[in-house]
Amino acid sequence: MSTICLRRLVRRRGGAVAVEYALILPMLLLFVIGIIDVGRLLWTFTTLNRAAEAAARCGAINSIDCGTSTAIKNRAVAEAWGMNIAASAFAVTTPACGVQVVGTYDFVFAIPALATATPLGTVTLKATACYPTITGGGG
Repeated sequence: MSTICLRRLVRRRGGAVAVEYALILPMLLLFVIGIIDVGRLLWTFTTLNRAAEAAARCGAINSIDCGTSTAIKNRAVAEAWGMNIAASAFAVTTPACGVQVVGTYDFVFAIPALATATPLGTVTLKATACYPTITGGGG
């Protein structure tokens, strides 16, 4: 009689494990995908910064390849490796610091709960870089 009760107890525990697994799995997947999404966000922000810095440097020291605002914007797009970004996302100015490039990009989260939420659905990333222009024959 005791072995029958023990078998029933084992069967009941097996169902409890399945229920616990069903409750924990969605949270675990959300956590893992959230980590991946934050990694994508950081990579995108770093790439945008690098593109703005490279374009500002090109505009300041290379007047042949980056002599116009359009050429500087196109350089920024070329330097944004792996990103699908338009040249209109970059703005070029020449303030006192030299050649300044400002890039903006709307990052969309992959997690459906964050993508549809109003405050976190889209994050606008902004990168600013200013590189001094070469004015004389330095040494």
